[in-house]
Amino acid sequence: MSTRNTKRRWLGVGTGAVALLIVGLGLGVAAASSSSSSAAGPGAIVCPAVADKLPAIPAPAQDEVTRNLQQLDTQIAEANNRLVTSQGQGGPNFVNNAILGPLKDKRAATIDRIAIAIGRHAARPTGLDGLAGCTLVAGGAAQPPATAVVVPPPVVAQTTEPAAAGTITCPSVADELPAIPAPAQAEVARNLQLLDTQIAEANRRLVTSRGEGGPNFVNNAILGPLKDKRFATINRIATAIGRHAPRPEGLAEALSACTLN
Repeated sequence: MSTRNTKRRWLGVGTGAVALLIVGLGLGVAAASSSSSSAAGPGAIVCPAVADKLPAIPAPAQDEVTRNLQQLDTQIAEANNRLVTSQGQGGPNFVNNAILGPLKDKRAATIDRIAIAIGRHAARPTGLDGLAGCTLVAGGAAQPPATAVVVPPPVVAQTTEPAAAGTITCPSVADELPAIPAPAQAEVARNLQLLDTQIAEANRRLVTSRGEGGPNFVNNAILGPLKDKRFATINRIATAIGRHAPRPEGLAEALSACTLN
């Protein structure tokens, strides 16, 4: 009886091992199949830069122009996300009809708002309409047809740019503050940290946008918006101090502008 039970136990162990081996092989095949099917990427949507095509932006229009430039970035990000999530849907015209077409309409309206905002305080820029249309750049491991004309993504051209993108530096605000009343210290500290965050974000944008636009790109798309954010934040610091002591004046005007080194 003992020998028979031992044989049954070994038979059960052997059967389980074979089952595990089969399951493992099945998972391996499924993983390989999944990897193979996802090798061909959906590509990326690339749009013409707008910021570097703008003239000098009047100060009263800066906020509105900045908001709309950010909206253009959001629109491209949303379109690229839709490109990924809808991969494999529709026919040959799906991307044009469902993604590129609506994106062009959104960009045309946003660019028009930028031109109108500038036109309220200076000569309205013309010729921006041609910047609304975007293109799909092929991506992934799939090979294009032999007759296709492949346009390399703009990131390839960045290899010819200078090695460093530079660094944005801003005047220190903490060093210019008077003694901070105890009830205002927490609010002042939060806004001083926000100033550091704003500089870090601007420097990150400087790196990720390297190679984009023309001579006005950094001023219009990075330094200008950064100055506006710092101006508002420094004013909040002055207001927080002013609730409990004499308000420091002129800080925002003197310390909000930053430079590119």
